[in-house]
Amino acid sequence: MYHVVLRQSGPEFDPALPLEEQSGIAEHAAYMNKLVHDGHIVLGGILPNLRTAHAMEAESEEEVRELWSRDPWYASHLILESIEPWDIRLDSR
Repeated sequence: MYHVVLRQSGPEFDPALPLEEQSGIAEHAAYMNKLVHDGHIVLGGILPNLRTAHAMEAESEEEVRELWSRDPWYASHLILESIEPWDIRLDSR
């Protein structure tokens, strides 16, 4: 099952700094790469207004929440905004 996850910047994210200079970026990036490698993140990226969007594959919303809770940036640099189930009808893969 797929889910669309939106997150917004948290209290420790400094909008004056580029992403590569944020505190804890190496640990956050390593965790995100693990989610991709493990097949949980299908697509992901940055939206305007310091928000992120990810298409994730997981059994349930609870699994998605549990995966995000392990992110070193959880609640500090990124705050979970919403998780929505996604019924994909079109796929060019």
